Amino acid sequence: MSDEPAVPHITDVYVRLECDLLVIGDSILTDRHHASNGNYDADDPQNQIGGIIPAFPLSGWLRHGMERVVQQHDGTACHPGEASANFKKAAVYERDLDDGYHEKGACVDDANADDGCVIFDLFGGFEGIPGKLMRRPIKFSPVRSSVDYTRGQAEGHFRRLNQNIVSRNDEDNREPLRNAELDAVANLDGCWHLSFRETKSEFTGLLCEGLDYLDAHNTNFMHQLGGARNFGAGIVDTHLVNPLYDDHELKRVFDRGKATTNAMDEKDDQWKVEYRPAFEEALAARLENQ
Repeated sequence: MSDEPAVPHITDVYVRLECDLLVIGDSILTDRHHASNGNYDADDPQNQIGGIIPAFPLSGWLRHGMERVVQQHDGTACHPGEASANFKKAAVYERDLDDGYHEKGACVDDANADDGCVIFDLFGGFEGIPGKLMRRPIKFSPVRSSVDYTRGQAEGHFRRLNQNIVSRNDEDNREPLRNAELDAVANLDGCWHLSFRETKSEFTGLLCEGLDYLDAHNTNFMHQLGGARNFGAGIVDTHLVNPLYDDHELKRVFDRGKATTNAMDEKDDQWKVEYRPAFEEALAARLENQ
């Protein structure tokens, strides 16, 4: 399918992300020291704090959705962990191998020459072998007018949350035993910029199907993003923004005051009827021969 002239070679794509509350275990980098002038108060609404969401948790979340798609096609996915690693739970690696994974790198004879399975091809593996999918962090800002969606940015509102663990003894009158602080981003709305170092039709097909799977299972604990999932965080509505859009049309997607244009509607039909099925067929063919 990749040789078909009608199918475009897609290098850069944008993933739409909408989330009411996001708590990232890998931490959120903020510019609070600029925004607060040295007097940061987490409860002060005047603190217009932006920051960066690291790509690490985003990458793991996306990879998990893609792995499930591969497994639904009766294939196995490259395990992200080394067989010799010291895992926290006994026999966890072996249980994963019984649940639709193969040992990391077992799908290649020569990591420098072979593509391996499509997951290894996209995300890379050991010995410094890079993947073909480059993931960027997401820069967020509470000021919508300063968000550049063409650079994979998002509107989001940073707050530091306090979680009190209190005594259950009646005599203590719920006296706090411990206080935990969480960095969180609320009302996240924007896009994640991904780039393919090498263009293959099956890559785009897997991205489409992986995002569809994550969106359809976004309330499933295993497919939520980040931490604090028991508190409603990490439920993400997501889809691939039409790769046929130009920069002007991409910005229009996030403009609440504007509807899609006729040209955008035509591109949506073209993507749905002509291009996306070709990418998915290429994925099916890759997985069948894998």
